[in-house]
Amino acid sequence: MSKPLSAVLIAAIAFTPACALPLGQATAPIAATQDSIDYTAYADILKTYVSPEGLVDYAALQAEPEALNDFVAQLGAVSPTAYEDWSQPEKIAFLINAYNAITLQSIIAQQPLKQSIRNIPGVWNFKQHALLGQGLTLDAIEHDILRQDFSEPRIHAALVCAANSCPPLRQEPFTGAALDAQLDDQTQQWLDGPHGLSIDRDQNQVAISLIFQWFGEDWQAQYAAPDQFTGNPTERAVLNFIGDYLSPSDRAYLAAGDYDLRYLDYDWALNKQQ
Repeated sequence: MSKPLSAVLIAAIAFTPACALPLGQATAPIAATQDSIDYTAYADILKTYVSPEGLVDYAALQAEPEALNDFVAQLGAVSPTAYEDWSQPEKIAFLINAYNAITLQSIIAQQPLKQSIRNIPGVWNFKQHALLGQGLTLDAIEHDILRQDFSEPRIHAALVCAANSCPPLRQEPFTGAALDAQLDDQTQQWLDGPHGLSIDRDQNQVAISLIFQWFGEDWQAQYAAPDQFTGNPTERAVLNFIGDYLSPSDRAYLAAGDYDLRYLDYDWALNKQQ
C-alpha cells in the first residue's frame, strides 16, 4: 500500500538544492478538479513524433508544441483526491506518462535544442511542474513518488530521460488496464536493444545498463538471489530479474555466474531521430 501522498508532496516541495540553477519561474499550481485522464491526444503525439525504435523527432515537435503543452496542462489539472481514488496501476501509468511528457516538453522548450538533456540546468531537480495540486520536479516524480510509493522496479524500463542509452520511448501511453503487459514489453525491448544488456560468451562477459547500478536496490526486495549469479547482492538481484526475459540457455548462463560483469557506457546524447 502506498504511503499518503501529502507526505511525499511536502517533501518534494521542501527539496530545493542550493546548487540548482533556475530555468525560469516555477509553474504555479493549477486548480485541480479533473477526475480522469484521456490519453488520446498523448497517443497521437507519440505516434506522430516517436519512431518504432523509440527516437524522437524533436525539431518537428518543437515546431508544433501546442498538443503536448495542452496534455501536460491536462495532467496538471488532476486533483490529489482523484489520484488517490485510482488503482495502483492507474497511478503508476499516470506518473510514468507525466514524467515522459514533461521531459519532452523540457527538451523542446530550449532554443536551440540542446545536444543532451544534461545541458539544461536544473531540468531534473529544480524546475517545478504543476502536478497533483503542487509543483513537482522530475526527480520528485521519479524518486519521491514512483520509487517510494510502489514496489515496481520495471518503471526503470519505462521512464525515458531523453538520452540514447535510456530505454526506448514507447509509441503509446501507459494505461492502468495494460500496465503489466506494457512494462514487461518495455523491459524486453530494453534488454533486447544495445543499451540494456550484452552477453558475450566468447569473451565470457556480461554487460548491463548503468541504470541497474544507479537503482539496483529497487530490485532487491523481489529478486534477491544469494546462491546464484555473480557480483554483490544487488547485482545478483538485478541479474535474476534480467534472467526472466532471456532464453532458458541464457538464463542458465547468467545463473552459473562464471563470467565478468560490467556496465555499459552511458550515451547521454539526445535520443533524437537523425
